[in-house]
Amino acid sequence: MFDYGAPYSDPAFSGISLLGSMRKYGNRCRVQIVSAALGPPRADSTQGESIRTLLEADCPSLTDAKQACMKPTPFLRGGMLQSLYSTMRALKRDKYSDISYDRETKILSDGGTVSLDWYPARTSDSADARPIAIVMSGVGGSSYEYHIRCLSKSLGKESAGYRVAVMNHRGMGRTPLTSPKIYSASDTCDFRDIVNYIQASYPNAPLLGVGFSLGANVLTKYLGEQGAESPLSAAVAICCPFDMSLTGRSLDADTFLNNKLFQPHLVATIKRFFQRNSEILQNSPANYDWDAIMKATRMSQIDTLVTARDYGQRDCWEHYRVASSTPYVDGIRTPYLAINSMDDPVTRYEGIPQAKFRSNPCIALALLRHGGHLGFFCGLKPKIWYLTPVTEFFDAVMKRKLNASKLAVSL
Repeated sequence: MFDYGAPYSDPAFSGISLLGSMRKYGNRCRVQIVSAALGPPRADSTQGESIRTLLEADCPSLTDAKQACMKPTPFLRGGMLQSLYSTMRALKRDKYSDISYDRETKILSDGGTVSLDWYPARTSDSADARPIAIVMSGVGGSSYEYHIRCLSKSLGKESAGYRVAVMNHRGMGRTPLTSPKIYSASDTCDFRDIVNYIQASYPNAPLLGVGFSLGANVLTKYLGEQGAESPLSAAVAICCPFDMSLTGRSLDADTFLNNKLFQPHLVATIKRFFQRNSEILQNSPANYDWDAIMKATRMSQIDTLVTARDYGQRDCWEHYRVASSTPYVDGIRTPYLAINSMDDPVTRYEGIPQAKFRSNPCIALALLRHGGHLGFFCGLKPKIWYLTPVTEFFDAVMKRKLNASKLAVSL
């Protein structure tokens, strides 16, 4: 039995216990890498290495015993808090996120419009060979979100040497809706068109991809569809909802965070989207039930009334099944890094296809205990953790691509 009235505590023993607890906590916060050990991702960029070898050689923030750790901000321990803080910080400007974009508008083949927000400003020099990271946001998001501005500034600074083009989906981020077709987690056509357009505009520039949440799902699906023909040299998917059915059930669950944060925010975003674009959407062949849409309170209702209807699917659950990127993971032949947290209340840990990561040498999963959904805030003054790993990963791939080019020239 414990003697709660014990009058004496050995300070040395207490210190050792505290140190031991801190070490245990540090171990729990370590990054876990899930990947195959052998096999070449793409010979032109990695010289026959597996992606695990690449990470161990040049990505210390993901693999080094001392550096590969994400200790969450003390007052943001837990997925709910991380996710809530990320949402609250969406439009904040600070030294990590204060940038100005250069906007380009692109009309697609069906008459639809997407916008590209460039950082730094795009150049007219088609021979510019600086790598370009093409970034996609999650549902209802845009280039103006805090985490996207932070990543854009981190990659776009002069010392990093990258250019960033954030793709705003149809009707999002102050992009006009010029076609009745809306964007979806299952549709990779818009992203494919933008990749091809940027590749044609800057043929000497290596292309990279970054996706957040729904954007990560589209990116993953695109890479699996393209296989070895993908024009991207590397890609990072952050909080990818590989199993959209599980994500749908998670969002539909009767929880405080869903009822007070996620559902009201997402549903309101879609309703505003419809109200803002009512003139063109009323002429959609999908023949939307406007009264039902305006009365909807859950994203599952919205996806049944809107997305499934627009893409000819029976309901939201058929849409989620079709949209899931898990079946496409085996086909990825581009160096690909997924970053997910075990406490993400939206893209559930159970839906990550870990077995596929262990069998495909082109891909790796960085799994963290903490981070929530699109959070990953660490430090006493919250800062996004994954900015360094993303840069290290792209640098590692670009270094190998450059070495391969030099070898080809010498031969």
